[in-house]
Amino acid sequence: MHFLTFIFKNTIRRPLRSALTIVAIAVGIGAVVALVGIAGGFERSFFDLYKGVGVDLVVVRAGAKQRLNSAVDEGIGAQIRSIPGVKDVIPGLADVLSFEEQGMYGVLVQGWIPESTVFKHITTLSGRSLKTDDERAVLVGHVLAKNLDKTVGDTIDLTDGEPFEVVGIYKSSNIFEDGAIVVPLKQLQRVMDRPGQVTGFSIQVNNHQDPAAIEQVRKGVESLGGGLTAMTTEDHVKSISELQLVKAMAWLTSAVALVIGIFGIMNTMIMSVHERTKEIGILRALGWRKKRIVWMVLLESVVMSLVGAFVGSVGAFLLVRLLTKVPTVSGVIDGRIELHNILNGFLIAVIVGLIGGLVPAIRATRLLPTEALHYE
Repeated sequence: MHFLTFIFKNTIRRPLRSALTIVAIAVGIGAVVALVGIAGGFERSFFDLYKGVGVDLVVVRAGAKQRLNSAVDEGIGAQIRSIPGVKDVIPGLADVLSFEEQGMYGVLVQGWIPESTVFKHITTLSGRSLKTDDERAVLVGHVLAKNLDKTVGDTIDLTDGEPFEVVGIYKSSNIFEDGAIVVPLKQLQRVMDRPGQVTGFSIQVNNHQDPAAIEQVRKGVESLGGGLTAMTTEDHVKSISELQLVKAMAWLTSAVALVIGIFGIMNTMIMSVHERTKEIGILRALGWRKKRIVWMVLLESVVMSLVGAFVGSVGAFLLVRLLTKVPTVSGVIDGRIELHNILNGFLIAVIVGLIGGLVPAIRATRLLPTEALHYE
């Protein structure tokens, strides 16, 4: 019998025990693929958000890693525009709302200057875009509009007792914006009681393909003083504390699930070695070396881990797709799982299998052939 065939037959010798072990591994690997994939999706969505507008630099208050806590004087935008190499400066104000009756929390609200270049990256599906003379008017992303059951002409309360009319439903290439609300900047400043303030500026550079030109503009912005910091979009996204926290929690939760999986597979392999003591003694008597016994146990462990990785990856994909249909998170999760996340899951599965099978493999090599043959 071929060595690999022998290993596969050993893994299905106790189908119920093997199935339970595979489920434990699938939960751990599925957690890695799903949670880390979702966390990576958040980061990717932020990158896409700035890329869609053609932003090269983001200016916020120094030390304000939480964008919503950044407060910058709107008048500084004129000074930034005067810096050589700057093509356009886009001020923006951001906040979050909750619609408790619909079970939706953390809905993004963005304040933009009507009829400015920032609107070029979104497409109006129905109604119209914002105009400079609009007051209590909003645009709603099509995902949020569906979840709130809103159409053009309906109203949304940004604050208690102050309805804003939905003048348009839009679609963006970014999942966050599809689940967001856009308000005239002046109106959002009034509602938030932040007159003349923005959370930051997005800068488009003339020669955006030249890193030196971008760096020159960045230094020019920071030379204005006022506690400003200018970062490339990549550096800005990576510095957002909320994203860092989400990624850390994803890995922490996954680690707990993986530890459970390691102990599960270790228990299975120890029981397998114990039940096959006489068999191992026969193999040793037939000339199998300790190294071959070790490989047998380790490969059996790895095979179960890889099957668990496959089941977990499929489950993670289906779970993430299902979450995109849930109104409370449909405007946050984009439903994509990158290939490298799945490959990482399989790599982790191999490591889990090796760790889980190491102790049983060492135990198997310590069995003396003569004693093993007499074991009952």
